[in-house]
Amino acid sequence: MPHNISSSVHKFVRLLHLLPHHHYHCHCAPQTIFTISAGTSTHLRRTMATAVNPSNTRLGWIGTGVMGRSMCAHLINAGYTLTVFTRTPSKAQELISMGAHWVDTPKAVASQSDVVFSIVGYPSDVRQVILDSNSGALSGLRQGGVIIDMTTSEPSLAVEIYSAASAAGCSAIDAPVSGGDRGARNAALSIFAGGEESIVQRLNPLFNLLGKVYYMGAAGKGQFTKLGNQVVIASSMVGLCEGLIFAHKAGLDLSLFLNAISTGAAGSKSLDLYGSRILNRDLEPGFYVNHFVKDLGICLRECQNMGLALPGLALAQQLYLSLKAHGEGDLGTQALILALERINNLSLQSEASAVGKL
Repeated sequence: MPHNISSSVHKFVRLLHLLPHHHYHCHCAPQTIFTISAGTSTHLRRTMATAVNPSNTRLGWIGTGVMGRSMCAHLINAGYTLTVFTRTPSKAQELISMGAHWVDTPKAVASQSDVVFSIVGYPSDVRQVILDSNSGALSGLRQGGVIIDMTTSEPSLAVEIYSAASAAGCSAIDAPVSGGDRGARNAALSIFAGGEESIVQRLNPLFNLLGKVYYMGAAGKGQFTKLGNQVVIASSMVGLCEGLIFAHKAGLDLSLFLNAISTGAAGSKSLDLYGSRILNRDLEPGFYVNHFVKDLGICLRECQNMGLALPGLALAQQLYLSLKAHGEGDLGTQALILALERINNLSLQSEASAVGKL
């Protein structure tokens, strides 16, 4: 900082000691943000764009579900100050016990944060927690702040949020993730980022605490990447479950079967994450059927917009919709095995008692 500017700022700070106890905010160049507070502990806070760290960056987190809870915990463990909001306060209790501060609106989260993360259920939830004029995060975020939406949502909504944030003097990144509950717990998520590349680079210290970030292009491109990811996963899950049904009918030991194929060309992340869960009849959600149906629906709408025919995607969505119709929407995506068992009037249940760890 030039000496004359530095001198002027420090004179201003000294002057504030003489004023009543109020708050004053001075927003300077985009690369350097000053927050000046007058009161009993007047201080000068300086955040450089290339130095995001626990000492100069306050974080907010909206949504503490299956994945969000673990992701938020990594940031707390790294020493960051976290303000959190979730519609069900009890879901944030573990984070509160770790030191997070719970507030009752997304706006309140943003008013106490420099960077706000959100990971919620549906595009309608994203719109409410970020763009609502009364309680949304953007309405409480100071100029220079950043919103990072990690929900799998609509690319057009990501562009809308980016535009609204830019108009407010803020930044927005769409950064949906892949890796499920295990990836979230192990800080091994794949993060697909869309927006300004310089902002993504600035936030790398945060992303690196959650997994590996891939910059995919302008606003909305992170969401398009995640939707493509879901297209691949949908057919992979159908293949995994159909393979197990086939092996069962052929009289194979399913544990031996999965071990044998996992090191060959049929090996996949879906097999690694969900193969043993299916055999152990563990259908608890690492990722909800309801949310996957939402994702595949967005994919199909984008396909319609593009004039694309993806029959494998359409088949997978129909099978997952059948799970919802049977009241199984709150199970994990590996519950697809139930739909294929019903179609074939058989069950792998008898295998479960004989299965050990792969």
